[in-house]
Amino acid sequence: MGQMDVAERGSAWRIAGPCFARFDAADPLATTQTLVEAIRRDGGVIVENLITREAAEQIKSDLKPYFDKDIPDKYGLFPPTTKRATGLMGISDACVELACNPLYIGVANALVSSSYTFWRGDHRVTVTGKPIISSTAGFRITPGSRQQVLHRDDRLTIGSDYHPHSMELPVMIGCVTALTRTTKENGATIAIPGSHLWGPERQPLDEEAVPAELEAGDAFIFLGNLYHAGGANVTENNYRETVGIFLCKPTLRPVENQFLMVPLDQVRKMKPQAQRLLGYGVCEPGVGFMHYQDPMRVLFGVEDEETVDM
Repeated sequence: MGQMDVAERGSAWRIAGPCFARFDAADPLATTQTLVEAIRRDGGVIVENLITREAAEQIKSDLKPYFDKDIPDKYGLFPPTTKRATGLMGISDACVELACNPLYIGVANALVSSSYTFWRGDHRVTVTGKPIISSTAGFRITPGSRQQVLHRDDRLTIGSDYHPHSMELPVMIGCVTALTRTTKENGATIAIPGSHLWGPERQPLDEEAVPAELEAGDAFIFLGNLYHAGGANVTENNYRETVGIFLCKPTLRPVENQFLMVPLDQVRKMKPQAQRLLGYGVCEPGVGFMHYQDPMRVLFGVEDEETVDM
């Protein structure tokens, strides 16, 4: 595609006023590079058809009993009418596949990997670690739900998880995929384009946010330092459901403890990519080891190009 600006790449990018770029995952122009460019500029991007409608329906079915029994959030970030499901890697095979989606993983690897150069004896070594899951969550916003407060996922504010310095940004990335049609009226995620570039002194305003409207199977991929929120559901009988897969730099502690959320016997049955996303891999030179060995080798007998010798 040469040096052509992303805004010139035809139907893959459709803009109408202040909003997020919108791509179709099936379009050859919707490459990792193109999506990364859009996210670096706007803080997020919409990817249509990231997963099939059938996959979205399967996740919706898998999460239903967990939505039905959820209790209101006592911390205050989520309105009491928002139903949640967590630990999704342990309750839905379709969520595992979503977490391993090649397009999302490619974008995450480009934006949230961690590299470090250091001296080892008399020579310099550069190591790189890929992102791991910070948390997984499903959201059902019921009719009458008020808007969530605008927030960043990786800052020290209500509902935020990490305390990075500017030189460390971004430290996490999220992929919110629609299980039902999501609109401005039924509570689609809202976000402020470009707010990932703001300093901590600038206050986000509700009127600056735009809705990420999605059909089932579409996704909104965004950086953790983008101001966003769950929208208000002003409909009378139309609820919206989404599922979020949030990845963080491999050197950071996950928000949701995947080692406790997903039983080890179930993890053993997963493919190595999913096991590493849960945090069982080692980020060189030694973050995540077990008895100074790579847990992927000790627990699962995995020997591949990502196995770390310690």
